[in-house]
Amino acid sequence: MESSVPLILAWQMEAKEMAKISKEEWLSGTQALRIPSPQQLSIALTDLENLLIYGKPPIKKTKTDPYDRTRYYGYASDPKDAFHKLYIYCFMLVKPPSSKNIEMETAAAFWSVLLGPKYPLMKEVLDYINEKGTYRAANKDLWNMMLEFCETVNPNLDNFEADGAWPTLLDEFATWKKAKSEGT
Repeated sequence: MESSVPLILAWQMEAKEMAKISKEEWLSGTQALRIPSPQQLSIALTDLENLLIYGKPPIKKTKTDPYDRTRYYGYASDPKDAFHKLYIYCFMLVKPPSSKNIEMETAAAFWSVLLGPKYPLMKEVLDYINEKGTYRAANKDLWNMMLEFCETVNPNLDNFEADGAWPTLLDEFATWKKAKSEGT
């Protein structure tokens, strides 16, 4: 996965399936967004990616906005909450209906575009997952805790509490990173 834009689009269209947007979802989504053209939709998705994924400051209101930014300004009033909604939506989007987990390869791809740009620590977590190669799936708890980990733990792990309630993968990552930084 190269970008978060397809995920943001699916979220805005309230798509029920990965990589599929029904005609009804498309019509309902574009109507809710108040976006009448593909060009305006492209601008809107870039605006949301910049706000939610890259943490850029909100766009100021102007009289000549290229599209109706009503929904954008709603997200801009609390980007952290909007990002959390996108992040939670993504787990439900990709999780097979009969499963409680998503494949680790898929989780890692999503983390790379959702968390990687915002949190420097995520790249190292992904390196660890790839190097270790033993993790097969991510459940909802790991998915949610990965976001909390990225939001609360410093990249040098100086505030990481090993006796906290982190999932095993994150405890093992912290051990791996500390050993790597100590040269062992």
